[in-house]
Amino acid sequence: MLLRVVALVVLLALVANAQGPPKPQPTPPKPDALPSAPAQPPSKEPASQPQKPPAPASADYQITPEEAKELLTAVDEVLQFDRADTGLRIKHEVKRQLADRQQVQKYIEDRIKDDEDAQRLRRSEAVLKKLGLLPRDFDLQTFLVVLLREQVAGYYDTKTKTVYLLDWLPPASQLPVMAHELTHALQDQNFGLEKWIGKGTSEKTPAEEVRGDEEIAARHAVVEGQAMAAMIDYLLAPTGGSVVNSPLITEAMQQSMMEGTDSPVFNRAPLFLKRVLLFPYRYGLDFERELLVKGGKEKAFAGVFKNPPQNTRQVMEPATYLAGEKLPDLPVPDVAKRLGNDWEKYDVGSIGEFDVAVMAEIYADPDTAIKIYPHWRGGWYYAARRKDSGALALVMVTKWESEQAAADFRRLYDATFGKRYTSTGRGGGSCGGVGCPGCKGIADCNAFWVETSEGRVGTERNGDLVVAIESVPQESLDKVRQAVLGK
Repeated sequence: MLLRVVALVVLLALVANAQGPPKPQPTPPKPDALPSAPAQPPSKEPASQPQKPPAPASADYQITPEEAKELLTAVDEVLQFDRADTGLRIKHEVKRQLADRQQVQKYIEDRIKDDEDAQRLRRSEAVLKKLGLLPRDFDLQTFLVVLLREQVAGYYDTKTKTVYLLDWLPPASQLPVMAHELTHALQDQNFGLEKWIGKGTSEKTPAEEVRGDEEIAARHAVVEGQAMAAMIDYLLAPTGGSVVNSPLITEAMQQSMMEGTDSPVFNRAPLFLKRVLLFPYRYGLDFERELLVKGGKEKAFAGVFKNPPQNTRQVMEPATYLAGEKLPDLPVPDVAKRLGNDWEKYDVGSIGEFDVAVMAEIYADPDTAIKIYPHWRGGWYYAARRKDSGALALVMVTKWESEQAAADFRRLYDATFGKRYTSTGRGGGSCGGVGCPGCKGIADCNAFWVETSEGRVGTERNGDLVVAIESVPQESLDKVRQAVLGK
């Protein structure tokens, strides 16, 4: 869903410590004190307590020429640390440059104005609003520009092959960010990041778009998870710690990211957007740590680039990746074609395990989400737009581990209609499918529908599938339903 779009829009721009460093945290080592390779893991958590981080710079801080020279020189030494930590080869020198606030602002705006990404962002925004995951009056693009301006503390640009450091932050506070961003430089040198993640404009079938959504989201988590692991190893190197042998400190960092106490703009973000932005850092780090523990450095870094996870389920549940789980693709019909010449395809994408986790959290609560999302086994959405009015029709299909899991999600989803739409007071149940009145009560049926100000909306459970059809004209309901169910 939006996960794919944000992954492309803010690719490598939202830095790892966006929500502020955890407390406590070790003081970053000076460049001349950096080890040539990560310290050997001790048998238990480091006994010494990390020191507090340097105090943040004042709003009018300006880096001096001497500090700038020291910071830019440190790039080579930190890059050597990352090379040893990740096992990824240095193929050539990394260009480096100091950036001022105006330059960073332009980078963010240009990134979001990219034609392909901006169009997909607008389409996904409309779908998310219809699903109740973003407020109807929310301006996503404007918010992202403001958010990234608050968050960015250094970045690696895959187009210029340059790491950009900031001229308004003290050098010591930028060294951990440098360790994170230079990991991206090594990834790019060895595997070509944008191509590997899957950015491209080629025409795809709906099924290919759905598969691509999940693959891109999973690969983005690999990219950021590796960079997070390298940054934490860099921070913990003076104490002999690492991601592998210091799980408590690693968890503290993740918790600090989730809280975002030092980020006013981030704190104002809708819950769905918060979860989307943090997904590659939070779950990517957990995924990488599991691979480091179970398979070592080669498997966790170069190995996962050669054999990447297929979906967000494999990132959220690394055991499924390690077991080589393969989920079959769900067929995705051309819904717009079934609606007729007055309609056109607007947006198609995945409903992944991460999506249903956040949907369940927003529609109910975190405890409900934990009970529901592990049973996900596939999903997609198809939004069609009426050419004359711009009205959206939406079809969403999710596949579940069992009929019971499907029924649980359907009941949860049904309960959202009253919150997302203005009902006209007409509705009912159906044993035959969405929009086919037949039985007396919802409890007796595998389907439910209600008339709203945006047309008929409803759900149907068909075995382990849950089908939601919203705002499809009455005369097209049967055609759409039959196409979805392959009848």
